[in-house]
Amino acid sequence: MTLTLLDAGTGLGAGGLVGFTLGLVGGGGSILATPLLVYLAGVANPHVAIGTSAVIVTVNAFVNLLNHARAGNVKWRCAAVFSVAGVAGAAAGAAFGKSISGARLLALFAALMLATGVMMLRDRAAAGEPSVRLNRSNFPKLAATGASAGALSGFFGIGGGFLIAPGLVAATGMPLVFAIGSSLVAVTAFGLTTAISYAVSGLVDWRLAALFIGGGVIGGLPGAWAARRLAASRGALNRMFAVIVMAVALFMLAQASGLH
Repeated sequence: MTLTLLDAGTGLGAGGLVGFTLGLVGGGGSILATPLLVYLAGVANPHVAIGTSAVIVTVNAFVNLLNHARAGNVKWRCAAVFSVAGVAGAAAGAAFGKSISGARLLALFAALMLATGVMMLRDRAAAGEPSVRLNRSNFPKLAATGASAGALSGFFGIGGGFLIAPGLVAATGMPLVFAIGSSLVAVTAFGLTTAISYAVSGLVDWRLAALFIGGGVIGGLPGAWAARRLAASRGALNRMFAVIVMAVALFMLAQASGLH
């Protein structure tokens, strides 16, 4: 496939949207990247779109992690336990996910996103405890939730941030802004595991990945800034997170149903 100037511009712009979303809510980037690759960039094979999106989100998540780390929004020990527990699950999930049809994977993922968005809207009152730390009480919860999120992340070929952030909140009680920053550690780890699995199978378009990554690095900066501003308003970041997740889920379900 020959990339024109229009293709390059589209890739950079779409990558910027992915990066902004990752910086803002720590997740949603990969499920945005996949439909953008399919419907805007013209990637015909859903598995190639999923593999390419895994590469894109891994790099953009790492860049956005640096932004959140500078802002002090990362609980490193909690994030490390969550990530280590989930990497093995991500590898196993990726191997299994490649055996499922791409269309079915996208439809199942959209349904899961919709359920997550509804739960986030229903549970937005708690402000969280900013001083939370890794301890004997939350260690088992972090490990179990991380393993589950990792398996789902690998199976669906996504970074899993929209699953990881709520999982961190549920396991530790930390505020969402800290969960978003910490989730990027796991998004990077899970995404890298999935990306390697798909790359080994030849299911990555490296030229498109480079364009999306370039745009994502730029888009992540205002995303992280917006996350810090919204965190000052109680519940605003939760609602933004839920709305983005549900909007993309409805779009994906409509496409899976053949609606336009």
